[in-house]
Amino acid sequence: MRCFFSIFLGALACASAGQALAQPHDPNAEPWFDAGGAVRFNYGWLDYGPTSGLQLELLRADIDAGAGPLFFSAQYRWYDGFDAVHHAYAGWQFNEDTDLRAGIQQVPFGLLPTASQSFWFGSGYYLGIEDDYDPGLVLQHRSGHHLWHVGWFAGDEYGDAARYDRYSFDVARTPELPYRERDRVNLRYEHDRDWHGGTLLLGASAFSGSVQNVETRRHHDHHGMAVHAQWARDGWTTQLQWARYHYAVPGATIALSAFQAPFQIARKADVPSVNVAYSFGEQRWLDDITCYNNLSMTRPLQRQPGMRDSWQNVTGCSLGRGMMLTYIDWIAGKNMWFAGGDGIGLDPQGPSRWHSRLNLNIGFYF
Repeated sequence: MRCFFSIFLGALACASAGQALAQPHDPNAEPWFDAGGAVRFNYGWLDYGPTSGLQLELLRADIDAGAGPLFFSAQYRWYDGFDAVHHAYAGWQFNEDTDLRAGIQQVPFGLLPTASQSFWFGSGYYLGIEDDYDPGLVLQHRSGHHLWHVGWFAGDEYGDAARYDRYSFDVARTPELPYRERDRVNLRYEHDRDWHGGTLLLGASAFSGSVQNVETRRHHDHHGMAVHAQWARDGWTTQLQWARYHYAVPGATIALSAFQAPFQIARKADVPSVNVAYSFGEQRWLDDITCYNNLSMTRPLQRQPGMRDSWQNVTGCSLGRGMMLTYIDWIAGKNMWFAGGDGIGLDPQGPSRWHSRLNLNIGFYF
C-alpha cells in the first residue's frame, strides 16, 4: 500500500501540469515537431499511514508534431512498478474554428481542463468524470462566444477492464463486479462572456453509454450530466460545478481502477465542487505563485445502508520558476478513497472521521 500511494502521488503531480484538450492549430502552418518530458519528486506526511522520504515518482515523455492541417500529440508515463499511456491522438484542423481528433484523448466533460487547480484534482477525477482519457473521436467547433464538443468513445484506453495499471480512472473488472466500459457519446457546450470586469464561462455537459457484464454479456446504461461555471478576474478564479453520474447496474456499487488498485464507488451519485484560486503573479525570483482551495463531495443518491457521503478538501499553493513547478498541498478527506477511506460514497460500517496529509511535489518540465 505504501508503494501504491507513492506511485499515485507522482501520477497526480504530472497530471496537474499535463496537457488538456489541444488548442486549435493554424491549418496553413509549416511542419513542426516538439519533444519534451518531465521528471518529478515527491514527499508526503500522512496521519493515517507511514511517511516516505523524498522520492523519484515519475518520468514522462511528450511528442507534439504537425504539418499543415494535420497534427499529432502523444504522452507516455513511467511510474514505480508500471507504465501507462496518457494520450495519443491525431487531428485535422479544418479551419481556425473547427478540428477533429481521433485516438486516446481527454473526454470533454465538465470544466476544462479540470474542475480544480490543485495537485490532487477534485472528487470527479477519482470517479472517472474529470481528466479522463479514452479512445474515440471528438469534433470541436467554436462560433464566436460559443464552444461545442461532440465525441464518441469506444471504451477504456486499453480495452481490458482487468488491467488496473492505468492513468485514467475507468470501470474495472473484478470477481464480484465483472464490468467493462462500452460505447459512449459525449456532448459539451460552453459560452464565454465579459461579466463584472472578468471572463465568465457558463456551460453544460452530458454523456450516454453503457457498461457490459463480461460474464452475462448484458449491457447496462451509463449516463452523466453536469452544469458548470468559471469566473476569472484580476488573478482570481472561481469554479462551480454540479455533476451526476449513474451506472444502471444491479446492486449498490460498481468498481473502478487506476494506478494498479481497484476500489468500489456508489453506482449513482451527485458530485458538487466549489473552487477558488488566486494568482499573485511574479514574486521576486518566482514567475508565479497561485494559491487555492478545492472542495468537492460525492453524495450517493441511494440513501440506504451501505452508502455514505464522501468529502475532499485541498488547500495549497503552486510555485513556478522556469522549468520547475512545485506544489505544496494539505489534503483532507472524509470517507474518501486514498485518504483513509475504502471507497467513495460507501459506508465504512463505523465512525467516519477526517484524515489528512501534507504533500510536497517538485517537478521539472522540459
